[in-house]
Amino acid sequence: MSTSNQATPGFNHSIPDKILTPNKVETSIGGLEFFDGIPTDDTATAVFDHLDRMRGVETFLNGIPATSIQGFREGFADIGVSSCNQVSLFAMLDSNSLFLTGNTDTVYALTTFDLSDTGPIVMEIPAGCGPGTVDDAYFRFVTDMGAPGPDRGAGGKYLIIPPDDPSDLHPPVGGAEAVVDGETYFVARSTSYVNLVALRGFLVDGSPDAAIAMFTDGVKIYPLDQAKNPPKMEFTNRSGADFNTIHANNFDFYKELHTVIEREPISFLDPELRGLFASIGIQKGKPFAPDERMTKILTDAVAIGNATARALSFRPRDESSYAYPNSGWYYPAPGGSYEWLKDGGDGGRNMDARTIMFYQATLNTPAMMMKMVGVGSQYAGVATDSAGNPFDGGKLYRLTLPTDIPAKDFWSIVVYDPQTRSELQTTQPLPSMNNKRDDLVVNPDGSVDLYFGPTAPDGDKVNWVATVPGKSWFTYLRLYGPLDSWFDQTWRPSEVELID
Repeated sequence: MSTSNQATPGFNHSIPDKILTPNKVETSIGGLEFFDGIPTDDTATAVFDHLDRMRGVETFLNGIPATSIQGFREGFADIGVSSCNQVSLFAMLDSNSLFLTGNTDTVYALTTFDLSDTGPIVMEIPAGCGPGTVDDAYFRFVTDMGAPGPDRGAGGKYLIIPPDDPSDLHPPVGGAEAVVDGETYFVARSTSYVNLVALRGFLVDGSPDAAIAMFTDGVKIYPLDQAKNPPKMEFTNRSGADFNTIHANNFDFYKELHTVIEREPISFLDPELRGLFASIGIQKGKPFAPDERMTKILTDAVAIGNATARALSFRPRDESSYAYPNSGWYYPAPGGSYEWLKDGGDGGRNMDARTIMFYQATLNTPAMMMKMVGVGSQYAGVATDSAGNPFDGGKLYRLTLPTDIPAKDFWSIVVYDPQTRSELQTTQPLPSMNNKRDDLVVNPDGSVDLYFGPTAPDGDKVNWVATVPGKSWFTYLRLYGPLDSWFDQTWRPSEVELID
C-alpha cells in the first residue's frame, strides 16, 4: 500500500469504503443504526423481523408443492377416502369440487397411499389406460403409467417402494422392470411415504362410461404383502361432490407444511429446504409453536407470499413464461423441465416456474414437458384481455381460434376462478367448451369464436361460457394430440378481446 494514502480515521491505513458500514443507513425497512459496525438493539430487532419475514415468504413459495399434496390427502379424508384400495372416480369433474385447474374433459381415478403404513404398494394397470402418474409428497415425479409409462399402454403391474425400503432395488426415476417374489413389476422407489395416484381416461362419443369401466374392471391397488389376498377395490363416483383439495393461503399453510415434514423421512427434502423451513420453526421431531411475535410475522409473510404466487401465476414477469411476444397467453408449466431446471441446470432450479405450476395446477410428469406431435397434450393459459387488463366477469369477451386448430384428438377451453384456481362456479356445472362434446358453431373459414360473459351474446348459448359479475376469471386452452403448427407457432389463438 502506498504510504502517500491517508489513513482512514480509526485505522492505521486507508480502508476501502466498500467494506465499511456507516453509522446510519437508510433502507426500505427504515433507518438502520450502528456503533462502529455493531447494530443497535432497535436495528437488530428490525433486521431479525425482516429476516424471519423473508424466510416465511420463501417457505410459502417453496412449500406449495408439499401442502398441495397435503390438500389432496385432507380433501380425500373428508369424503372418506383413507386407504389405497379406495379410489375416487370423476366421470365428469364439475365445478362443485375444488381442484386446482381440474379438467372437465378427462375422466379421473384418484387416490393416495402412505407407504409408512402399507409398505410397498402394487398397482395393476389395465391395457389401454390413459396417462397415469404417481407423484411424491412434494409433487416430484415417481413414475408414469399407461401410454407414457414403461408399459407403453399394454398395462402391467407396478410396484412403488418406500424411500427406506431395505431391498437392493434402486431403479432410476420413472422406474424399471424387475422381478420381485417371482412376479415381474415396473418398480419405482418414491422419495416420500405419501404419494398421489392419478389415472386419466377420455370420453368416448361424449360419454365417460368406457373409461369408468376400464378403471373399475382393471385397476387394482394393494400392499405387496397382501398380493395373495388383496383387499376388495372400492370405487366411488365423486362427480358433483362438494369438497376441497386446495392448500391454505393463510397462517394455516404453515401448519399444513409442518404436518408433511413431521410425517415424511428426513431424506424427503434436501438440507437447504429443511433448513429454510426449520428457520421459521417447521422441523421434524419438534412442535410448530411460534410465539406471538413470530405468529404475527408469519401471518404477514404468508400474505406477501400468497400475493407473490398470484403475481407470478397471473402476471408473469419472465418473458419466457409467455407463449408469444406481446401476448397474454402464458405457459402454466414454463421452462420445459419437470425438475424445474433452468437452461438444462446451468441456471439451477427455476423456483418461480415451480411456484407458477403448483400454485395453479397439479401433477408432474416429463410427458407434460415433452414435444410429442400427435401425442399427449399441450396447455396455454390467459388471465388478461388484449389490453392487459384482468377479465371482468360482468363484461363480454371473445376468443377466436383460427382454422385448422392443431389438435389431432380434440381441444377444450375450461374457465377457472382466480380465487380458488378451480373451475368457475356458475349456472353451468361444466364451465367449458369441447369440440367433441359440444356442437359448436364453426365460422365459414373454419375458425371458431368463443364467448365469455354473464349472458350469452344474442341469446346463443352454444359457443359461450358463463362468467360472474363482480368476479374475474382465467382460462386454459388444452390441445389433445397437439400438431406441428402448435409447436412451431404457425397457428396461435387470438388475444381475448373485450366486446362489451
